[in-house]
Amino acid sequence: MANSPSDLPGIGRRKFLKGVTIGGATALAGAEAQAALPTPPKAVAATLPGPKLIAAETMPPDADPVLQSSSGGDFMVDVLKTLNIDYITITCGSTFRGLHEAAINHGNNTKPEVITCNHEEIGVAMAHGYAKMEGKPMATACHGTVGLQHATMAIYNAWCDRVPVYVMIGNILEADKRSNRGAEWPHSAIDPGLIVRDFTKWDDQPITLQHFAESAVRAYKIAMTPPMGPVLLSLDGELQENPIPNRQALNIPKFAKVVPPVGDSGALAEAAKMLVTAENPVIICDRMSRSQAGIDALVALAETLQCAVIDVAGRLNFPSRHPLNQTASSSTVVSRADVILAIEMNDVWGSLNNFSDRIVRSSRSLLEPGTKTITLGNRDLYIKANYQDFGRFSTCRLPAMAKQACRS
Repeated sequence: MANSPSDLPGIGRRKFLKGVTIGGATALAGAEAQAALPTPPKAVAATLPGPKLIAAETMPPDADPVLQSSSGGDFMVDVLKTLNIDYITITCGSTFRGLHEAAINHGNNTKPEVITCNHEEIGVAMAHGYAKMEGKPMATACHGTVGLQHATMAIYNAWCDRVPVYVMIGNILEADKRSNRGAEWPHSAIDPGLIVRDFTKWDDQPITLQHFAESAVRAYKIAMTPPMGPVLLSLDGELQENPIPNRQALNIPKFAKVVPPVGDSGALAEAAKMLVTAENPVIICDRMSRSQAGIDALVALAETLQCAVIDVAGRLNFPSRHPLNQTASSSTVVSRADVILAIEMNDVWGSLNNFSDRIVRSSRSLLEPGTKTITLGNRDLYIKANYQDFGRFSTCRLPAMAKQACRS
């Protein structure tokens, strides 16, 4: 027989009845509370939209208010057009968004036409190759400090190759104009051009639009003056984006085509006499030819002298299939020469003394005693102290004002 509640250990009859009573009261209270809830309202059918709602949803929006009709970037693009710059490579960034927008909308994306790249080093490298093919600079824009850091390797390549590259970067000079979100702070600098100053010909940070116009033309002229090289302009974001207060007061300087420097006439005449009277003259060239005309002139000179030509291949200087091209026999040709004409050599000493071993630098000379060396070039016109890309010192007795015609 089953035990009754009163027989269970620890539970008395009174406690059992008390528990039953509380449970019943709780259930009764829950039912009353459920009955006290309000009756949910019946669903109401949606009304059709009125004329105002229909107009708001179907009519075109009002025209956006025009806040400004011009920007500093518009004027900057006008300046670049006077320089006949065909293209500008960019890796999109907020620090030069004013210039970017102006090139597309104000400049109709022509002269310069925007070419987007996924890395600043690629953009500068494209400008490097373009300048070697077209003989003039192509612009490139880098995003603030970080973009310029990406581009440094390509800028250094252009410097070592003495190629004109026109670099612009965005910057935000005024601290109170930088975004509170923080991204614009590490992208700004007091002197951003500092990190590339050792391997650029010139840089500037214009603070007014008139200042930009003059610096932009000056930068192009400096880049195109032999020995050529990269230049840098740092453009303030506010200067790019703010409206132009008085366009009529701004003046764009007229760019005059750069005339390359020439050698001293007396030194050139003596060099010509030495070559004509030589028994075994040799021409060595490195970064000489920048055009087909230069190649043709070198071929004509070699054929007139009937002398061997050694092409160090800094550029395409002399046809490889021409019978006077003796690059493959450099050591033998140099050792037998009595007069050597070195044109636009990056490293005269290394080229003359190390044809037998292009990697290991040696102090042993391949030249016979009494060999005369004429150097013709402009490398000495622009040498900086830090980066040692200029080679061993070559003695010259006939220094010229521009290109050099020297005899050692």
